[in-house]
Amino acid sequence: MPFVFDAYGTLLDVESAAREAAQEPGMEALSGIWPVLAAGWRERQLRYSWLCSMMQRYDDFWEITKRALEATLEDHNLSHDKKIKARLLALYSALSAYDEVPEVLATLSTRSASMAVLSNAAPAMLKTAISAAGIDNWFDALISVDSLKTYKPTPAVYQLVLDKYGCTAGDVVFFSSNNWDVSGAGAFGFKTVWVNRAGVTWDKLPGQPDHIAGSLHEAYRLLMA
Repeated sequence: MPFVFDAYGTLLDVESAAREAAQEPGMEALSGIWPVLAAGWRERQLRYSWLCSMMQRYDDFWEITKRALEATLEDHNLSHDKKIKARLLALYSALSAYDEVPEVLATLSTRSASMAVLSNAAPAMLKTAISAAGIDNWFDALISVDSLKTYKPTPAVYQLVLDKYGCTAGDVVFFSSNNWDVSGAGAFGFKTVWVNRAGVTWDKLPGQPDHIAGSLHEAYRLLMA
C-alpha cells in the first residue's frame, strides 16, 4: 500500500516564506500584509497551473510561482522592490516542513510501506524543496507532473503513481491539504486523506474525502485505528 503525499501545503508550509521574510531586517513592508500576500500568491499559483492545463500549455511550476508572486506584489504596490521579490523566492525554494511531518514520516516508514511525493513541481524544484525541508530520506520516489506537461487534478497525473508502483488505484492512500487535489485523487480511485489544518468546511466538489484530519498526526491515528 503506497502512502503518497502532496508536497506544497501538505508537507511544506507554503506560508512560511512570507512569514519568515516579514520578520527579517529590511522587510518591514511585509510585516502587516504577509498573510494576505501569502494567500494571494498561493491562490494565483494554483489558478495559473489550472489555466495552463485547460489551455494545454505547460510552464513549469517554478515559472508559474514567480509570475504569481510578481502579480501579487503588484497588488500591494511592491513590484518595484526587487529585494523583497528575491528574498521571497529564495525562501520559497526552501520552505519549512510542518512541525509534525518528520515524526509522522518516520513512524510510517517503520511499516515498510512505499512512500512517495506526487507534486506539481518540476523535478529539480521538488528535489530541492524536499531536501531543504530535511525529509528526503523518507521517500523512495518524488513523482512530478513534468513528465506529462500538465497539472493536478488531471487524471493522468494520478496514473503516474500506478505506473511507478504497479498497483491499483484502491491500493494508494493519498494525503493532501488541497481539497481540489483530494477530490481529483478520489475521483481517480485513491483512498484520500484531507489534511484540513485550517478547519474549513469541505467545498462543493465531487466526492468526499475518505478521512479528514487536522494534521498528519491525526491522519496517522485515523488510519491506524
